[in-house]
Amino acid sequence: MSEWNCILELDSHRSVTRGNECALRDAIRRGADLRIYTEFRFNEHIDVDSAHTEIVREVSDFRATYLIDDQWVAGIMTLRMPITVPDGFGPRPSMSFFMYNQNGQQAIARPYLDGVPPTGKFGPSPLDDHSRMPKYHQQDSWDAGTNAPSSNFIYDFEVYRYLVRDEWREVLAHSADGMVTSGSIEALESAFCKGCEIKVGIQGLCTDLADDPKKALRHEAFIQTGPGYYCTHRKLFSAGTQPLVRVKPAIPLKYMNQGWDFGWVMPRTDGFVAYWLCDPYTLRFKKRESRHAIRWFVR
Repeated sequence: MSEWNCILELDSHRSVTRGNECALRDAIRRGADLRIYTEFRFNEHIDVDSAHTEIVREVSDFRATYLIDDQWVAGIMTLRMPITVPDGFGPRPSMSFFMYNQNGQQAIARPYLDGVPPTGKFGPSPLDDHSRMPKYHQQDSWDAGTNAPSSNFIYDFEVYRYLVRDEWREVLAHSADGMVTSGSIEALESAFCKGCEIKVGIQGLCTDLADDPKKALRHEAFIQTGPGYYCTHRKLFSAGTQPLVRVKPAIPLKYMNQGWDFGWVMPRTDGFVAYWLCDPYTLRFKKRESRHAIRWFVR
């Protein structure tokens, strides 16, 4: 089995106790997978009325990772639904798009999937009452009562451990117009035909979410693909990604009103990227396309 290695550890004050942020950034730049280990007390985080004081250990996977301005890492849980530990699922079906930054700052965006009519308005919202959860520090609240509320916060976990599986191999990189800058399409095809998994690093994937796209922070989004297709005469490879969450590029990465969406993309080795995106407020899908520099990794 491939090992997961702790490359950065923070204490409850989010001070570095092991590893360093530079090593985390280097690993994500190489396409490494990310999981984060945390600890908390059950009656401080799950049920404040409970008599259980036990430590709960959690490890979550962050399928979408971001390297922002080549200096900042953030990861997003893309497949999580709300869980009530240890009994089952939460009260309403939704996605739980938790986000963690390299400094331990967290966020949550929650598009609901049950079709309940919204009652709130877009924009800033009052903070929730966390007076019985002194380790929960909510920084803001957005779009409460709509179909896609979000907020940014810090929960003082006992420990944060950033774990990486750093075994992806870059085999091709090209510009937005498909000009190869390193590697080759032949190397990608060879690995693909042997059954290797494929991952992409797409530059500028969220530029259109910025207030001024021309001034958007440089960023690279990493996501694993599923089905892949190689056109043998045209020597053109394309793949459908796993679901991802797009966020307005910033340091630290944050959710805010109209600053995020989610869906799937189909990158191609000539720089073309097709989008199939869901508006979290309406759950309506739309298509768009653009061109991006892309790096292709295999495992």
